[in-house]
Amino acid sequence: MKITILTLFPEFFDSFQTTSIIKRALEQELVEIECVNFRDYTLDKHRKVDDTPCGGGQGMVLSPQPIVDALRAIKGDHSHVVLLSPQGQTFQQPIAHRFASLEHLVLICGHYEGFDERIRDYVDEEISLGDFVLTGGEGAALVIADAVIRLLDDVIRQDSHEDDSFENGLLEYPQYTRPIEFDGKRVPEVLLSGHHENIRKWRLYQSLKRTYLKRPDLLEGRVCSDEEETFLRKIKTDEIDE
Repeated sequence: MKITILTLFPEFFDSFQTTSIIKRALEQELVEIECVNFRDYTLDKHRKVDDTPCGGGQGMVLSPQPIVDALRAIKGDHSHVVLLSPQGQTFQQPIAHRFASLEHLVLICGHYEGFDERIRDYVDEEISLGDFVLTGGEGAALVIADAVIRLLDDVIRQDSHEDDSFENGLLEYPQYTRPIEFDGKRVPEVLLSGHHENIRKWRLYQSLKRTYLKRPDLLEGRVCSDEEETFLRKIKTDEIDE
């Protein structure tokens, strides 16, 4: 897979590409990351890529020409172009999986006051990290690239992310490691029992409980198994009793 990031600040991604799992994925050629400075494509003699908004207003607006010409230079037949914008669809794990199946993902980072509206005619979709505004799209591009790369084959073991939060529509169950007792708090006995079925049930129960208490919206419209329904009834009953 190839990820191309159109940005005014390619150096923003330097440490991202030389650290931990992402570094290993690049070294093993499991992914290619290309950072393109779209200032290199401006036709302005002063290398400007923005201008004042038509009709007046605060800030500067990114011009269409440098970004569109950059896209024309780097796009292929299988490129999927994403504009990072607070007006886009909220990025979630299913989108990360969809992006991970692509051959070429292009992420456009905005800056200043925003984009010239005509740039939207050259993208396939818009994505947002949430209902807030960043100084630029670089932070969002880094987050999305990280979420996508870790899902690629052989980057990490598949069973390492199968139980992650949101992978099955639920928050992840509590995790523990040694020491068995710390500051008077012990690892739950079931995790020390070696009984795999009891551990599975405990983890599912805890995952459902954590989701119900912290993110009940994730349970809305969820098609639950009989086992999950039983656990949820107990969770709700226990909460009432408390």
